Amino acid sequence: MLNTLPGEDPDIGTDLLLDTVRSVRDAPDILSDEDLQLALLILYSLHYGGLGNWDPRWEWQAKPLSIRLVIEERFESVLRGLLPVPDLPPAEAEAVAAELFKLTAEDSSPSVSKYVARQASVEQAREIVVHKSLYTLKEADPHSWAIPRLQGRAKAALVEIQADEYGGGRPDQVQATIFAGTMRGMDLSDAYGYYVNHLPALTLASFNMMSMFGLHRRLRGATTGHLAAFEMTSSISNRFYGNGFRRLGYGADVTWYFDEHVEADAVHEQIAGRDLAGALAEDEPDLLPDIIFGAQACLYMDSLTGAHLLDTWNREESSLRQPLSESVALP
Repeated sequence: MLNTLPGEDPDIGTDLLLDTVRSVRDAPDILSDEDLQLALLILYSLHYGGLGNWDPRWEWQAKPLSIRLVIEERFESVLRGLLPVPDLPPAEAEAVAAELFKLTAEDSSPSVSKYVARQASVEQAREIVVHKSLYTLKEADPHSWAIPRLQGRAKAALVEIQADEYGGGRPDQVQATIFAGTMRGMDLSDAYGYYVNHLPALTLASFNMMSMFGLHRRLRGATTGHLAAFEMTSSISNRFYGNGFRRLGYGADVTWYFDEHVEADAVHEQIAGRDLAGALAEDEPDLLPDIIFGAQACLYMDSLTGAHLLDTWNREESSLRQPLSESVALP
């Protein structure tokens, strides 16, 4: 469908839209539905680029957008049904930050980073890097969609965080570029999308959720809450990852990305909690429920993906849909 130029066939996509509606209606669990999550990932790629050879004019064509909205509606509804918003703190920066730190501190998700630090094999370490590549080779693009959707203090805080992620004006310091070096150091391809066919639905869903939050102005609260929880759980986990890769004999070319985030994200979590999420709650109190929802969603998806990884590894199975030895790039 997307390789056809807009206007060549005015009816193209109609059957696909109907099939998508039926698929969404019949899907028992959209979070683990590989077809729907892959479809959503491809539709988001029209905005990001880098996945598939689609004609760029499809980005704003009505039919792909209509298909995306059908999937998103169910996706968001399921997440909200799974994550009822708890009692809310006052819409004050310090109170909101304290609530976010409390949520992340109480999170009891399985710790993949500790597993990597203590016992992961080389093959398992390579697998976790492949899982991370879907987001990290585009770090921190999903949250950057929110920049023009915020104002004042919240916008300034988000720009401060994102500027660090994009290297502060130094191309070699861009976090996605550093992570690409990690992949090469582990004999993995750093071409975006190379491993998409290996990734389970939950990994796709985690990235798709970030994109969904970022691409909808009405969900800017969820984006800020997600980023706050993301940063608040990053510093310690990256310390474990770095130690784990060193245990396996990897050098600085592989560990640089993780070591860089230990200190940087310890700073970012404070900015994200108070100056971003907290300031947004003060300036737009109606967004407070979504700020908390976004943080909950981040932790929830991390718990699902973490459980999948550890369950498969404990069974001495691959966490990927197919072994890395069967890697095939997208056409």
